[in-house]
Amino acid sequence: MSGLRVFILAGEPSGDKLGGALMAGLKSLQPDVAFEGIGGTQMQAQGLDSRFDMNELSVMGLAEVLPKYRHLKRRIRETAEAVVAMRPDVLITIDSPDFSLRVAKLVKARSDIRTVHYVAPTVWAWRAGRAAKMARHVDHVLALFPFEPPLMQAAGMRCDFVGHPVVSEPVASQAEADGFRLRHGLGRKPLLMVLPGSRRGEVARLGERFGEAVKLLKTRNPDMQTVVPAAGPVADAVTELTKPWPDTLVLDPRQGDYEAAMSEKRNAFAAADVALAASGTVSLELAASRTPMVIAYDMSPLSRLIISRMMLVDTVTLVNLVSETRTVPEFIGKACTPEAIAEGLEAVIAAPQAQRAAMDTTMERLGRGGEDPGLRAARAVMEGLTS
Repeated sequence: MSGLRVFILAGEPSGDKLGGALMAGLKSLQPDVAFEGIGGTQMQAQGLDSRFDMNELSVMGLAEVLPKYRHLKRRIRETAEAVVAMRPDVLITIDSPDFSLRVAKLVKARSDIRTVHYVAPTVWAWRAGRAAKMARHVDHVLALFPFEPPLMQAAGMRCDFVGHPVVSEPVASQAEADGFRLRHGLGRKPLLMVLPGSRRGEVARLGERFGEAVKLLKTRNPDMQTVVPAAGPVADAVTELTKPWPDTLVLDPRQGDYEAAMSEKRNAFAAADVALAASGTVSLELAASRTPMVIAYDMSPLSRLIISRMMLVDTVTLVNLVSETRTVPEFIGKACTPEAIAEGLEAVIAAPQAQRAAMDTTMERLGRGGEDPGLRAARAVMEGLTS
């Protein structure tokens, strides 16, 4: 195939990261490739001239979307028109389903352009009917988890497991972990890592309970120190939240060089003896560092009620799902109390071995040691075009 033409779009930083790696993979397999679309810094570094600022699409939650609904609807229409005008060999949409899949739907209504969606919807967790709806205008899905392809294929789409990007992320060495402890005067004291979320709503809902759990654990383990790597968008809220916490170090990514801040965060992951984290992909980052963890999460009472009735699985933790174990304790909804969380952390500290075995299984199943996920994704796209 010569002169490959690709329209590619992402709507948030995680998608931009996937898109940058996929674009690099496509360029290595097909040097004569032209890109158009929407993306952030990592996709732009691979040669994309974004049609507009990707941050316009990084909107979450009903209250945030409603004021921008007309603008987003116009961007969906403009983007679909640009795809049809380009007539690319393939349209690749990355995550952000509220935007991506609406664009794909409009494109399919006006053309036979091949559509690929990167990151399967979580139909295994809730709203299983999404796969069938998606199949009406998506030809091919690139999945991050090995259990997803059969679910997408059953709905009528081609689906390839391409590996999770966490397996290609750098992990701190023992020497770097020791260096982190030395720099911050931690010695060999037990170290608890706390990750209260990357969104303001999460920090507001979970912060007080996490803080109480930290204090309870500290009374039972007086030598214990706490480290909190704050996500950039909530660093100020996390700094304020942790002021009354005992013996706590906050890592603020806004201070100094970004790459140095990310390196220090990785070092903290490796140095920690145990972690308390909000539910999400952070469990995979912890697994990559072999840091034992407890997951805790809560939401608004209405959301809790709705989602609890729609859930199709008995765990929300990705390590538990991928490893097919239940070694990571969860405290979700009404169970998310300081007392329960503190007891869960103590139990993990006392016996971390089973969890570490599950983490190793998770990383292996997500593709560690194999081909880079971005290249695997690119290869799947190319194979889909010729099959």
